Amino acid sequence: MKTEYKKVQPFTTKDGSLVRELMHPRVHGNTRQSLAEAIIPVGGETLMHRHLVTEEIYHVTEGVGLMTLGKEQIEVRKGDTVCILPGMIHSVKNTGAIPLRILCCCSQAYAHEDTELVQ
Repeated sequence: MKTEYKKVQPFTTKDGSLVRELMHPRVHGNTRQSLAEAIIPVGGETLMHRHLVTEEIYHVTEGVGLMTLGKEQIEVRKGDTVCILPGMIHSVKNTGAIPLRILCCCSQAYAHEDTELVQ
């Protein structure tokens, strides 16, 4: 299975981030996980949310941001990797001067139905 970045159309997820599904069972035929790139524009941020079943791993490929994990806030930058356990409330804000790009690996695969927005 192979995808080509330029052929994958981006869409906006429930949390407000612009995402390209690079590999997803519903589209590509893999079985258990998904890999996507999220792009948060300068000054942008995702809505606070959680996934009840899915564990996520974020790997920052470009930019700088502030990630909220529960009550904790941590700076993230190119090269950092963060694990977000199921049920953990989280969001990320771009605090840098260029778009914040994050590879998001989800197991089980990302699903809108597993995304719960939190106020």
